[in-house]
Amino acid sequence: MAGGWLLVVGGWLLVASLYNQQPATNHQPLATTFSFMKLSVVMPVYNEVDTIAEILRRVSAVPIEKEIILVDDFSHDGTAEVLKQVRVPDLRVFTHAQNGGKGAAIQTALQHVTGDIVIIQDADLEYDPNDYLKLVEPIVSGRAKVVYGVRDLGTQKWYMAAGNRFLTALTNTMYGLQLHDMETCYKTMTREVVAGLQLESRRFDVEVELTAKIARRGYPIVEVPIAYHARHEEKKLSPLDGWPAVRALFKYRFGRV
Repeated sequence: MAGGWLLVVGGWLLVASLYNQQPATNHQPLATTFSFMKLSVVMPVYNEVDTIAEILRRVSAVPIEKEIILVDDFSHDGTAEVLKQVRVPDLRVFTHAQNGGKGAAIQTALQHVTGDIVIIQDADLEYDPNDYLKLVEPIVSGRAKVVYGVRDLGTQKWYMAAGNRFLTALTNTMYGLQLHDMETCYKTMTREVVAGLQLESRRFDVEVELTAKIARRGYPIVEVPIAYHARHEEKKLSPLDGWPAVRALFKYRFGRV
């Protein structure tokens, strides 16, 4: 199955190459304070005992009013024990009685957000929370309701980067978009937008569902470049997750949303 996925990816690399890796950075200067808006950081967590304390420290240090809604998706590596010991302001922890997947954890977290803006944050250290300020700036300034962070995929293994580019190119073709990184974790949007999406995907295909429903509801997606360093050890996403993503692209393109 993995071999077939790589063959499909190879056929799409020419299409994917039409899209630059980074978007143009022609947005307004970054705002430095957003005291009139609150950010809800949605953090799905599964077996991240080595990184959870550090990522919470980094998120907490970002100078913006926020809350952290963390969902432990039935971790069994000691993550839960670490969470009992950390002391982070405005952190709320919810737990699943069984593993449901990233999408399921995000759905649980969204039931508890109270902020004006929502961002999704993985619990590893691939992404830099210091990018929050420039991700929320287009929303705070009124220029957008949805903002995606665009990664430089140079630190990913070649087949993972190829898969990402393929899925982005297929998304653009099917939905009439011009995205550079559909699979990015850093999806930022107003609470109004996310409340209307009614997510149902339980695993990694939630990235497709989010983008598909945002596109079909007519919300333009603004992109900004972000810092990114791929993790190779204990990586949960694999090339096999590409097939559910492709199925989801077709499902949400032609079905009701």
